This record gives sequence, C-alpha cells and structure tokens, in this order.
Amino acid sequence: MSLKSIISSSLLYLWSLPKKKLVDIIDDLRTRYVSLEKENAALKKENAALKSAQLSNKVKEVNKTSNQPSSKQAEWELKGVGNDGQGKRKKRGKKARKGSGNQDKIKDITKEETASVSVCDICGASLEDTAVLASVNTRIIEDIPEFTKVTEVIKVTLEKKYCRLCQSVTTARSTKGIPRADIGLNTTIHLIYFWISMCAATTRIAEYMRVFFGQSLSTAGISQHIIGVSKILEPVQEGILAQLKNSKIIQADETGWRVNGKNWWLWVLGNQKWAYYTIDQSRGKDVVRKMLGEFFLGVLVVDGWKAYLFLECEQQSCMAHLLRKIRKLHKAFPNLRSVFKFYVKFRKILRDGERLQSQREKLGELVFQRRLKKLHIRLDQLLKWSNPNDILKDIIKKVKNQQPRILTFVEHPNVPCHNNFAEYLIRIGVLKRKVSFGSKSAKGAKAYATLLSIYSTCKLQNIPFQDFIRKSLINYIETGTPLLIEQYHITQKSTSRKAA
Repeated sequence: MSLKSIISSSLLYLWSLPKKKLVDIIDDLRTRYVSLEKENAALKKENAALKSAQLSNKVKEVNKTSNQPSSKQAEWELKGVGNDGQGKRKKRGKKARKGSGNQDKIKDITKEETASVSVCDICGASLEDTAVLASVNTRIIEDIPEFTKVTEVIKVTLEKKYCRLCQSVTTARSTKGIPRADIGLNTTIHLIYFWISMCAATTRIAEYMRVFFGQSLSTAGISQHIIGVSKILEPVQEGILAQLKNSKIIQADETGWRVNGKNWWLWVLGNQKWAYYTIDQSRGKDVVRKMLGEFFLGVLVVDGWKAYLFLECEQQSCMAHLLRKIRKLHKAFPNLRSVFKFYVKFRKILRDGERLQSQREKLGELVFQRRLKKLHIRLDQLLKWSNPNDILKDIIKKVKNQQPRILTFVEHPNVPCHNNFAEYLIRIGVLKRKVSFGSKSAKGAKAYATLLSIYSTCKLQNIPFQDFIRKSLINYIETGTPLLIEQYHITQKSTSRKAA
C-alpha cells in the first residue's frame, strides 16, 4: 500500500467523523504530545546527569592514582620529561647493565687454610697414606667472623678523684656505653642500624640479637634505648636542618604515617648532600614554617601541595606529577585528541626549558632572557586553548594553578623540573611504614625522624653510618655533646693527614 493511498484513506476517514469526535481526537493527541515532551525532557536531563556523574567519577578515579609515582623506578632526568614508559622500543638506545657476578677478591688475605683429601670420591678408598700432588687448586673465600653465643658482660669501675683547685670530685667515664644505659655501644649500633636501615621491627631485632649473639633484650627495652639515643643525637638533626636552610636548592615531600593508629605525616626536606625528616600531626603550612621559617632564600621544589605556598621563596612545582595527571586523563578518555595535543605541546615547552637551562652560559644572558620570555609566551598561548572540552578545561585549570611555578627551574642552574629526588628520599619511610605500620608513640616517631635524618645524610655523603654513630656517641660520652657531621669530616681529614 502506497503512502498516497494511506493519506487519502485517512483523510476520508477523518472527513466522515463528526466535528465533536475530531475535536476529542485532536485534544487527546495534544495531551499525549505534551506528556511525551515532558517525559522526553526528564529523560534527557537524567541522561545528562548520569553522563556528568560518570565523567566526574572517572576523573576522580584518575586523580586518585595520578599522584602516585612508580614503586619501582622514579622518572629521572636521563629518561626525559614526561616519559610514561608506554610503547617501549627494545633497548631504547641504552646498553644492558653488565652483571657483577662473583668477582675476584681484591682484599688482603688474613688467614690461610689447607683442605686435605682422605677418601677417594669415586671408589671410596682411603688416601691417608697417599702423597699430595704438586698441582693444587686455590679458592679465595670472604666470610664474617663466627657468631658468638655468649655476649661480653663487662664490669667497669669508674674511678673518682678530688680536685683541690676547684674543690670538686671528678668521676671517670667509660666509652663502652652511653651514660645510664646497661646496653653496650656495639649493641646500640646494631639496634639502630637494623631499625633504620633494614626497617626491621623491634620484635625481629630482639630475635636476631638472641639467636646470633645470645643477648636477651625486650622489645620495650629496645624501644626505650633507641629513643634515648635519638635524644642525644637531636643536635645532629638540627645541624642538618641548619645546613639545608643555607642551601640553594631544597626538595620537599610528605607522605602518610601512623602514630598509635592515628593519621600523622612524614615530611622530608633534602638535596644532594643533606636530608631532614620530621613527623607531625598536621599536613598544613605550620609544619613548613616550623622547618624553614617565614622565608627561604633558595629555590624550593615541591609537588604542588598548597601548604608550601605560604613560604616566601622561589618555588618550582613538580612537572612529573602534572604530566602524569594529563597522561592518566588521556588514558581514561582516549578519544579526546585535544588532550593528547595539549600534552605534547606542554611537554615540548618543558623540554625546551631544560635545553635552555643547560645552554645559558653558551647563549649569553641577553639571548637567554629573550628565549625565556618566548617560553612564557608559548605557555600563555597554550593555556588560551579555544573551545576546550570539559576534560581539557580541568587540565588547563590544573596547569594555570601551577603556572607561576612551572618555568622557575629554567632561571636557576641545577634546579630540576620535577620532585623525584624528594620521592627517592621519602621512599625508605614508605617501606618502614609498610613493615611496621608506623609508630606506637609520638616519642618513637620523633626518634625515627631524628635517626633517619642522620642515616640518609650519611648515605648521601658516603659516610659509614655505623662509624659516625660510634664516634658521635663517644664524643657525647667524653664532652657531653654529640659529634656533628661537619665535625666528623674535619676529624677524618685530620686523621688521614696524620696517617700520611
């Protein structure tokens, strides 16, 4: 049946109906139309709300993980800015790392032994009376001394002498242990090293000392002793902070911590030579002021956390964090090509900034300032993106919030455009948190921050941690003040001169 015939038959049917019937039909159609229009509008509104909620939830899920750095390897300078590790080509121009293997020992031989043959390995015949052949094999084995199951219990008699000049009694001091402690210095060093470096719990440390050295220590006794040692070494931690305040570059980061089951925060300030840690209940600006004061004369590299903005200083935000957020959003919405284009252009600006930073002396100050101004213009133009979608609007907003701190690194030599080094410094704290779930008391948290500051600084400056702790505590026993890291370097230099 054709459309023409359908229309004509319908018209004939309608013409045959009375006027009242036609009015009723038209009125019914109008009512149904209005009802359907309202229903359609409600469905459109509900659909838009669902899409908006879905988009918002997706963005929230991306933001949850966008700030989390890789647990295996940080984004170092040599990898390039914004390298996400996807679509890797084989080798990527890097040579494979050569394995160390079991290399020959280069240390002096301290002991010699001869292993004799008494029975034939093939037939089991006795070889007691057989002469030894001229050709022999040799092996070099490096080992530690055999563990003793019995510890030394030392009774130290402290002599007293009367000074007639000042009419006072002087008591001798023993360097076998810190004052008012029945745990020796060697044990103290073991306890601190395992607690800080190996991130071991006090229960594990107590078990180790019992099995290998036959020393019975309670977990409470270990904790109290470590806290006591940390109080002695607090001036060393304060000296580290003083050195950082006078430095040109500081990188800062913070991560969650637990103290007696409650949420606290582990903070780190550091550079290539010094590392300072503190644990506080707050993640706010008061902690930053407590550490660095009201202003800092150098450049502070941070991850973009707002608490650092209250400090008066030049700041550089971590671009690895920002680029990671953009990559995550692009991965969540791969069809939005504008997000990818923005990412590529933004990354190009940062890479050009790195190149300009390294070529400053070669180009001269006039050319450098002109090119730096062009970089800022390119960044301004990029943020004026025409007709951005909702996701790109969110990205542009994030970049605008960091805009005054995006290209700071270009103006200062050796300042990175990322905060990877601070994340490297705080990683040992994250490992300790995973093993022991934080601290049981505020005193324990403070002790951990103090000793971790010393350990990380010693590691950065290639100082043997155990040797520094020993000499610092001995200096405290003899003089009442611990040896500072700067003083340790002076004593080492004087010792090497005397030896020469």
